[in-house]
Amino acid sequence: MDNLLLRTFLEVASTGSFINASERLFVTQSAVSLRIQRLEDSLGKPLFTRSKSGAEMTQAGREFERYALSLIKIWEEARQHVGLPDGYTKSLTIGAHYSLWPRLGFRWLDALQETMPALNIRAELGMPDRLIRYLTEGQIQVALTYTPQLRAGLSAHKLADETLVLASARPAEMGELGEDYVFVDWGPEFVQAHRLELPELGQPGLSLSLGAMSAEYVRGRGKAAYLPARYIKPYLDDGSLHLVPGAPRFPFPIWSVWRDDIDEDIHGRALASLVAVQSQLSQMEGEVLQDLRMISPSRNSETLGNAG
Repeated sequence: MDNLLLRTFLEVASTGSFINASERLFVTQSAVSLRIQRLEDSLGKPLFTRSKSGAEMTQAGREFERYALSLIKIWEEARQHVGLPDGYTKSLTIGAHYSLWPRLGFRWLDALQETMPALNIRAELGMPDRLIRYLTEGQIQVALTYTPQLRAGLSAHKLADETLVLASARPAEMGELGEDYVFVDWGPEFVQAHRLELPELGQPGLSLSLGAMSAEYVRGRGKAAYLPARYIKPYLDDGSLHLVPGAPRFPFPIWSVWRDDIDEDIHGRALASLVAVQSQLSQMEGEVLQDLRMISPSRNSETLGNAG
């Protein structure tokens, strides 16, 4: 069966919409409709009930979904195994949120290459929902993400709490940020905690959903924003960013999500190396938090849990 039809079916099933599926697949809505029609003709059953509100799977669609996932998974396993370069015996495909590649993902790749030289590694980039879909389809075996979405056949391991700290491109106090403050959207829990803790910064003129990449915007334009402590440590060291005294900090958990059927040897050794890399980065983060404590003797607020 055509993998393109299967992936289109799974995309519509995931989004509940032909329109949203077409946007994710970078094709027209009519192309999505045609593919689903071809699939339905082959199976002899309607897979979706169409309406103005979207597309809902029929009973046949729900039954077919697990077969579609299995077929995609088998194909991905075959593709990865047959495609192994000479000299490599096993493979691992890793996906990660774009904010987690620079400071964590790349270091993990270095560690894996050093400890498992016969392991062929492929790296992917994606937002949380796409990473989970890649996992369920077998396109990747592990994902680094801030927002795990557990599904059947997946297991999550909490690595640490990333700490979000308020940093500014120029030395500034809490009351001096004004229009220089940029709101970086780190998800619903952060939005709620930010609203409660910092009502005076509740309606900034600019919001970014760019994760740690927002640091480049903040540095280059004299702005201030909440950013990951470990990510911005080099900028703090070279003076291009400055911690804002008295600002609360927000812990933000990092997770690794694994397929349950991953090779046990790869899983054990890869997880051990990931934990080791994370431990080294935690030391860097600790230095930033200690600096923040020293300049904020009167206020050391933490929300969303305990950042340590």
